[in-house]
Amino acid sequence: MILTQIQTAVDTASAATSPDSVRIIDLLFQGGFMMVPIALLSVAAVYIFIERVLTIKKAAMPSEGFMNQIRSLVEKGDINGAKMLCHQEDSSIARMIEKGVSRIGSPLKNIEVSIENVGKIEIFKLEKNLSLLATISGSAPMLGFLGTVIGMIQAFIAIAQEEGSVSPKLLSEGIYTAMITTAAGLFVGIIAYLGYNYLVTRVQKIVHKMEYSSVEFIDLLQEPKN
Repeated sequence: MILTQIQTAVDTASAATSPDSVRIIDLLFQGGFMMVPIALLSVAAVYIFIERVLTIKKAAMPSEGFMNQIRSLVEKGDINGAKMLCHQEDSSIARMIEKGVSRIGSPLKNIEVSIENVGKIEIFKLEKNLSLLATISGSAPMLGFLGTVIGMIQAFIAIAQEEGSVSPKLLSEGIYTAMITTAAGLFVGIIAYLGYNYLVTRVQKIVHKMEYSSVEFIDLLQEPKN
């Protein structure tokens, strides 16, 4: 009996949400107060994604032929020229190589450690807020499911308090909350999860390039001088 009444309420709510009668924004408002934290998470996810994309793109790669220019300058003994070239480049690799160039003349182990330390700092900068984006991808669906539970509780409370036959309209508020918050939470969670994995992939590519460039620079310092 109760399940039949709930199904009738769902059918009624679905009929009321036709494109001609209800806009998407109206549906979102029907989701209840649980839509507020989900909306805040969606704004945070979009902001973090855009900010990280711009940051990673800016720090991704030096200009073409950067390492060849560094090699040429170091082989000629133009350390200041190499430093100036690194300073002109706004990338993680350039900052690593600049630290290595500034340590030329020190023991090779010290140069390696200096480059490694700068590399760790650059990786930390690249990964900033990625963990927060991952948290959003997991917490948004959970908030949606919480809204579902709250909506169903509201529906059953309405059934318990109503004497006689239960009107589908009476149940519609709880059903709206249950369904809309779940859909919104899953939507935000999926988008945040895809964005997180995309950014992690970009960062991994940069880290690989940083490691390759640091090895190339160390090999340059170990080459026999003519």
